[in-house]
Amino acid sequence: MEASEKEEISVEDEAIDKNIFRDCNKIAFYRRQKQWLSKKSTYQALLESVTTDEDSTRFQIINEASKVPLLAEIYGIEGNIFRLKINEETPLKPRFEVPDVLTSKPSTVRLISCSGDTGSLILADGKGDLKCHITANPFKVDLVSEEEVVLSINSLGQLYFEHLQILHKQRAAKENEEEASVDTSQKNQEDLGLWEEKFGKFVDIKANGPSSIGLDFSLHGFEHLYGIPQHAESHQLKNTGDGDAYRLYNLDVYGYQIYDKMGIYGSVPYLLAHKLGRTIGIFWLNASETLVEINTEPAVEYTLTQMGPVAAKQKVRSRTHVHWMSESGIIDVFLLTGPTPSDVFKQYSYLTGTQAMPPLFSLGYHQCRWNYEDEQDVKAVDAGFDEHDIPYDAMWLDIEHTEGKRYFTWDKNRFPNPKKMQELLRSKKRKLVVISDPHIKIDPDYSVYVKAKDQGFFVKNQEGEDFEGVCWPGLSSYLDFTNPKVREWYSSLFAFPVYQGSTDILFIWNDMNEPSVFRGPEQTMQKNAVHHGNWEHRELHNIYGFYHQMATAEGLIQRSKGKERPFVLTRSFFAGSQKYGAVWTGDNTAEWSNLKISIPMLLTLSITGISFCGADIGGFIGNPETELLVRWYQAGAYQPFFRGHATMNTKRREPWLFGEEHTRLIREAIRERYGLLPYWYSLFYHAHVASQPVMRPLWVEFPDELKTFHMEDEYMLGNALLVHPVTEPKATTVDVFLPGSNEVWYDYKTFAHWEGGCTVKIPVALDTIPVFQRGGSVVPIKPTVGKSTGWMTESSYGLQVALSTKGSSVGELYLDDGHSFQYLHQKQFLHRKFSFCSSVLINSSADQRGHYPSKCVVEQILVLGFRKEPSSVTTHSSDGKDQPVAFTYCAKTSTLSLEKLSLNIATDWEVRII
Repeated sequence: MEASEKEEISVEDEAIDKNIFRDCNKIAFYRRQKQWLSKKSTYQALLESVTTDEDSTRFQIINEASKVPLLAEIYGIEGNIFRLKINEETPLKPRFEVPDVLTSKPSTVRLISCSGDTGSLILADGKGDLKCHITANPFKVDLVSEEEVVLSINSLGQLYFEHLQILHKQRAAKENEEEASVDTSQKNQEDLGLWEEKFGKFVDIKANGPSSIGLDFSLHGFEHLYGIPQHAESHQLKNTGDGDAYRLYNLDVYGYQIYDKMGIYGSVPYLLAHKLGRTIGIFWLNASETLVEINTEPAVEYTLTQMGPVAAKQKVRSRTHVHWMSESGIIDVFLLTGPTPSDVFKQYSYLTGTQAMPPLFSLGYHQCRWNYEDEQDVKAVDAGFDEHDIPYDAMWLDIEHTEGKRYFTWDKNRFPNPKKMQELLRSKKRKLVVISDPHIKIDPDYSVYVKAKDQGFFVKNQEGEDFEGVCWPGLSSYLDFTNPKVREWYSSLFAFPVYQGSTDILFIWNDMNEPSVFRGPEQTMQKNAVHHGNWEHRELHNIYGFYHQMATAEGLIQRSKGKERPFVLTRSFFAGSQKYGAVWTGDNTAEWSNLKISIPMLLTLSITGISFCGADIGGFIGNPETELLVRWYQAGAYQPFFRGHATMNTKRREPWLFGEEHTRLIREAIRERYGLLPYWYSLFYHAHVASQPVMRPLWVEFPDELKTFHMEDEYMLGNALLVHPVTEPKATTVDVFLPGSNEVWYDYKTFAHWEGGCTVKIPVALDTIPVFQRGGSVVPIKPTVGKSTGWMTESSYGLQVALSTKGSSVGELYLDDGHSFQYLHQKQFLHRKFSFCSSVLINSSADQRGHYPSKCVVEQILVLGFRKEPSSVTTHSSDGKDQPVAFTYCAKTSTLSLEKLSLNIATDWEVRII
């Protein structure tokens, strides 16, 4: 290991030093905006400049101080979405507009201009139930639905726009020239960072001066806001005080602090607001550093004394103000008007895409650490899972598997025969996942470096030379993934003849792609580094990792000639990253508090489009006590991405190293995950085709139940299972809120049931995972668990039918080959619907387009909440044959059990209970 490497690893293994990272008061554009806005300088819309075409309505906005015109454009978009763009009318050069995130150019709806009062303009969509009311002076936009103002833009007058200025070098010769966008009294105030911004030993030179933007939104009647990941914070967004804001700036933060608004690995500049009767969303399409302030004004009731002898009471609705500030770019914001949570999810996915359909193996358990030492280590760990009868699907290799941190290579001493190692895993129907980071070791004997350098594929510095920074290999250059040619070339590196030693069971993990630059400002790349198109890094910092994952996913698809689904895990992400794979919460710590915070962190990712998300089991940093490790496995088994991982200086923690009893508990948790795989896979299909999150906060499923709006210690998986992980040490009980006054809930294991709308104290031992099935649902399961998902494809199904208060249930099963795109191109899938009503369970097709030759059968059916013992049970198949069925009935738990069935999953049939 090189000296620089040892130094950097020791840096990484220390606790977070917050002095490395900036808070709001150290961010110049934040200070400038706050100072400028204190002067209350206003903008007005010049409505006499309005022009309208098929796509949009345009008009000028002008500031009373600067007199420099801005151009505003308002678009109506299919599905009740409005888009507002504000840019300089004649910038010195184009300002950065985020490409590649929107799935395609959104279909616009012509907005009809209605007559407004003098000094205002009203635009309506074709249906007329949504209106955009533009006030000229001061400039303001009200979004009106059914005559109620839902949202106002610039009602606090916080619109802010710094105009591009002549180049810094040219400006130096014209010191007396006035700055158009900044008050001249600020000119010599170095701390405002107009042309240079200092942080520690770093100086950020801004060639075109300050270029930040900002805008406020007032959400009427809303007090509950969610979203804008990634932060180690509560699910419901908190009010921000002075000098305090949620920061969206992708950073490599080792052992991040919890309950903190600092930015960590990814950024999705999108939030949702929810109240009784309405959900809306705001998507701020900007990839530069962004800050978000939130301030809720609660509802107040006051007495009007001017109403004569009878005093009248009037209630002022609550409202929440959201102030977005970005370092550069343009204002480009989408308003998603709902009105339901489901509608908002669909509106957002219409813009940015749905969750990629994962290969089935990736929903199993993943085993990782930094690092499995060599091929013998891999072989021994793999055998350990079989020896202890614990299923798993993927072995992971961190940076040490490469030759000196050169990606796409293998350490010849540790991994002399990588194909043979993969064939061993393949024989167990398992996969291998290896790491591939964006930094490339500067080494004239490393072919990846040489080819990238020869073609000019690295990010440049201000002098036009390759940017150089330190990361794991030592001195490195960074691939410029914003360049389509670089992405195309990088994708080609995954081809089997190129990536020597790789096979079709090898998948990829993208790490350090914020990008992480040791010894850089805030451990990342200088903002004035230069990318393809001559764009500065400041413009697109938050989208760098998005492009890395995009190129990797495309490479895995191409190596199979478009036939096989990729699996790519990324640490850094942006809006739309869901299209390319999975995300995890990064370098967490082996502490109970980190287990607890993982739930709101994952809920926030889930509602902002990224359903395939998880947290490292046990905590990446440190050594978890055994009870914590068990509880983390139990929680992780009911979260979308399920991986155990640990840093290099931790004790080994394979599941069988903690004594027989704890091995049993971890085995049971992992096996529960595998038993539910048919349900998980069906949920991911719904996320893929219908934008519904896999892991859902309670308010999504129960939008009219106020008590659910702040809950983050329990959640729904789909609409059928409620999970309340145990996150406190030595817990003997947990308080579980079971929502819905008309609902009935069943303990998933004991089948005890409760009416909804109440909090239940549930006793918990170390083997208890509090999971409840919602009455009215059918959950498909696999009663027999194999060594991996591959061993279970032909095994039989079970159905767990939980009856509602009305004695009915519905559920679904989605099934395909689990790995290819045939479900998409050839409609090779099965989508079945199960419905139970009037004591008859029916299996029918939910989508007639699908066909898949499955010979799997349903071998057992459990009916929960069946109130009386039946006299007979028969099956009726599509060929007209009736067969009697043996059954057992438990009066104590009101459970009917049907065993030894042989009902083909792919054909129509009925089970009749008399």
